[in-house]
Amino acid sequence: MSEQQTVNNAGAQVVVPETIASPGRLVMRRFLRNKLAIVGLVILLVIIVFAYLGPLFSPYGEYEIFYGKNGEELINATSAQLSEAGVSTFARQQPSLRHPLGTDRNGQDMLTRLMYGGRISLMMGIVCIAIELALGMVLGGIAGYYGRWVDNLIMRIVDIFYCIPTLPIVMILSSYFTAIKVPSAHRMYYLMLVIGILGSFGIARLVRGQILSLREQEYMLAAEATGLRPSRRIFKHLLPNVMPQLIVSATLGVGSVILFESALSFLGLGVPFPYASWGNIVEAVNDTMIMRHNLNIWVPPGVCIFLTVMAINFVGDGLRDAFDPKMKR
Repeated sequence: MSEQQTVNNAGAQVVVPETIASPGRLVMRRFLRNKLAIVGLVILLVIIVFAYLGPLFSPYGEYEIFYGKNGEELINATSAQLSEAGVSTFARQQPSLRHPLGTDRNGQDMLTRLMYGGRISLMMGIVCIAIELALGMVLGGIAGYYGRWVDNLIMRIVDIFYCIPTLPIVMILSSYFTAIKVPSAHRMYYLMLVIGILGSFGIARLVRGQILSLREQEYMLAAEATGLRPSRRIFKHLLPNVMPQLIVSATLGVGSVILFESALSFLGLGVPFPYASWGNIVEAVNDTMIMRHNLNIWVPPGVCIFLTVMAINFVGDGLRDAFDPKMKR
């Protein structure tokens, strides 16, 4: 119950309780009081607008390559001009009015590539977490509700996969996809599926632990007495009560997946060219000449990764504190 108001009525004091706030409103109130969480949310919204709306205002395409001759860019060049001697890609150019962040080593506009790269990095984080939640909730819900041999079977499988290091497995599978010449677009989706499946086992353990404590509550005994099917008890009564913990875990997990994808792309095993992601743009730093003389190529995606992960962590911490009933501030 919220604070009380005292009202004078004919010399007597009458205590009138304020309207009781709903749990959702209390969570929102606690979240909005967290300044770091609000800062993180604002940064995240700016990055989303930059990645998804920015390309609408860019005059260049994602795969558009610019050409130059003798250090000067050829603007609106014809095919005959491009076939002349001395014409090459307008690569590794410093920032200018036409290219605010310069061009990369392939002669493509860096700012445009950064926008499209943000789309893929954010999409991979969200899709992987969605797969993790879907599979983890099903496995953890069934194991926690039925218990006994079902719990033992599912959790032993979860323990086996949970002990397998994710990075080497994904690197091996990515190399295999390359060896069998899987199309670039399909390879990206296979990577999301693999990362999502391997990450779901941690979610399954979290859900299972929560449901073990919830299934003995009085409302579950009442649901069982009314004759509800087990599937309805799990998905309608048990899993919704685990959602606060899952929301926090998913929020923090998005940042981890973005970092993981960036590491894979940096190693050349993530999102393949010509698709852009912040990770495979940063991969250009493997060239020592670019690292020393072309900061405009690798610093901006690094800053985007840093800001995105930091903002997501701020929001996740804010949600964790907001969902904690022991928090008083």
